[in-house]
Amino acid sequence: MGLAVPGLVTPTHAVFSSAFGWRDVPAAAFTDVSLPVVLGHDVRSAGAAELAYGAARAEPNVLYLPIGTGIAAALALDGALYGGAAGWAGQIGHVPVHPDGLPCPCGQRGCLAAYASASSIAARCGESSAEAVLSRTDEVARRVWDEAVEALALALATATLLLDPALVVIGGGLAQAGEALVGPLRTRLAARLAFRRPPRVEVSALGPQAGLLGAALLAATALDTTA
Repeated sequence: MGLAVPGLVTPTHAVFSSAFGWRDVPAAAFTDVSLPVVLGHDVRSAGAAELAYGAARAEPNVLYLPIGTGIAAALALDGALYGGAAGWAGQIGHVPVHPDGLPCPCGQRGCLAAYASASSIAARCGESSAEAVLSRTDEVARRVWDEAVEALALALATATLLLDPALVVIGGGLAQAGEALVGPLRTRLAARLAFRRPPRVEVSALGPQAGLLGAALLAATALDTTA
């Protein structure tokens, strides 16, 4: 069984998740089904599905950025997902975009997720969802949405200058905003990259199915490895 979970993850343990408070949770604790279980990072697993079946299938250098309760990223370099030294690369949601800014559940301040995650956007406006914020026309809602887009542009400009992806794929619940999100995000990102062209910014082709397909790929890969 493949399970895609958030936070810092190894194949056998969910090491840490600021969103859920997990620390060193063994894979077997997530289910009582009598099958071997392998864990994978939810975003990297969904990114693998996007590479195989979605918006990134024809592009080998991609940054996949789903935005929901939190924000993380999956990076594909030359067609292969990059996990970093300990397998924990991609924690872009905890990149500081505003030094000494809003507090984040991770313990830092000014993190991207504190401004641009769907849950933070909703909470800052006293709403139950980011969709409800987007439907409002008052000054508070407009300011919170504007700050979210600007924070995303700042973080993606940094990622672009460091990693040079050809394509940024926006996924997660916030991607359902479509052009209301990616339109101004493209403009803001281009403005932050004075001397080079920005990468393309597109919405995920798989939507919420990306995580499910990624979990299935985890299980299939584990079977291939142990066969």
